[in-house]
Amino acid sequence: MPRLRIQRAIWPRPALILTDTPRPDCRICEGVGGIEYDYGHPETGEYAGTDWEPCSCWNETRRWLLLPLPRLPRRHRTVRDPRVGGYSDEPPF
Repeated sequence: MPRLRIQRAIWPRPALILTDTPRPDCRICEGVGGIEYDYGHPETGEYAGTDWEPCSCWNETRRWLLLPLPRLPRRHRTVRDPRVGGYSDEPPF
C-alpha cells in the first residue's frame, strides 16, 4: 500500500504533486528509500564515488499532478542608495 504525501515540484513547471514515500518500517532501507554504497576504481581500488540503489518498498516514479502553480514574474532588482532615496538622515550604527 503506498504512503502518499504532497510535494511542491519546480520542474518542468511549478506544481503540487502527490507522490509515494518509502515505508518507514522497511528492514532493507530503514525508511530511507534506498541503499547507498561506495565503490572503488577497478584498477587502483581507490574511492571513485557513491551510488544509490532504490529499495523495493518505494516507487520514486509514482506521482500524480494535483494542481499546477502559476509562474511568478521575475522582478528587476535595483540597488537603492539610502543617501539618494531619502530614507534616513541618521548615520549608520
